Amino acid sequence: MFGRLSERIARFIGTARFLVYMTVFVAVWVIWNVAGPEHLRFDPYPFIFLTLMLSLQASYAAPLILLAQNRQDDRDRIQYEQDREAAERNQAEIEYLTREIADLRLTLSEVVTRDYLRTELGRFVDELRTRRE
Repeated sequence: MFGRLSERIARFIGTARFLVYMTVFVAVWVIWNVAGPEHLRFDPYPFIFLTLMLSLQASYAAPLILLAQNRQDDRDRIQYEQDREAAERNQAEIEYLTREIADLRLTLSEVVTRDYLRTELGRFVDELRTRRE
C-alpha cells in the first residue's frame, strides 16, 4: 500500500501541474514576506524558513521517487521475463511449423500430380496401341 502511495506521489511530483503549484507557492511566499503587512511577515528576506521547507520537501521526494523507480524496475523485470518466455514459445512454434512445412513439401513431392498421371496414362495408351497394331 505504501509503495502504491509513493508511486502516486512520485508521478504527481513529475508533472507540470506540480511545478506550477510549487512556483505559485514560492512566489506567494516571497511576495507575502516582501510586500505583505509588516506585522504578518513570518520569513524575512533570506527566506530561511522557505529554504527549510523546500529542503524538507526534497528530502521526502527523493526517497519516494527512488521507491517508485524500484517498484517500476520490478514490474519491468517481470514483464521482460514474460516477454522472453513468450518469445521462446513463439520460436519453438515457428521451428515446429517449419519442420511441418518441410515434411509436407517432401510428402507432396512424392505425390503424383494430375498432369503427370495424364502424361503417363497417355504414354501407356500409346504403347498399348502400338503393341496392338
